[in-house]
Amino acid sequence: MGEALVLLPGMGCSSRLWGDVAGRLDGVPVVHGRLEQPTVDGCVDDLLARLPPRFALAGLSLGGIVAMALVRRAPERVSRLCLASTNARAPTAEQRAAWAAQRARLAAGASARDLQLDLLPALLHRRMSELDAQVLAMAEDVGEHDFDAQLAAQATRIDERPTLRRVRVPTLVLAAAQDRLCPLPRHEEIAALVPDAHLLVLHGVGHL
Repeated sequence: MGEALVLLPGMGCSSRLWGDVAGRLDGVPVVHGRLEQPTVDGCVDDLLARLPPRFALAGLSLGGIVAMALVRRAPERVSRLCLASTNARAPTAEQRAAWAAQRARLAAGASARDLQLDLLPALLHRRMSELDAQVLAMAEDVGEHDFDAQLAAQATRIDERPTLRRVRVPTLVLAAAQDRLCPLPRHEEIAALVPDAHLLVLHGVGHL
């Protein structure tokens, strides 16, 4: 068996996110990481305890944030890196308020699907019933408990930009030109900081 590729999904997303990708990786062992802890550091601790000694790592959105924290803390474990639809900056006050409001909705009885339904316009650039259904199904996979933990983890993010210059593995920064949550300039910033990173921009698509 070759080196494993670890895939980290975004907030409210499950392993379904990577279905089309994983199906094309013939002969590559794929490990689907889960983000279940209420802090970014807790997610990293959990992953490092479960994952093989060395692996390639790809993360989207919150998964990308956790990936940046993991390569900062355990650079010797990561051989290659892909950061997609993500943001290296610390949260803004507006983001913290939005996540707190979403957690309050969950506490009041809203479902993970309810929250994801409201986010669909920001998650998808091209709205199609099949894509909508897939994104909502992922929220149901995640469930209310883990969705709440992911919202809490978002608020514990730090500014990863100061340490991105120390990344020493081949790195792909994957951006969507119509991403409303993590716009293209955030990816250009990451690519400029990581030595020899390659920036690839996908046009006509949004965050997911």
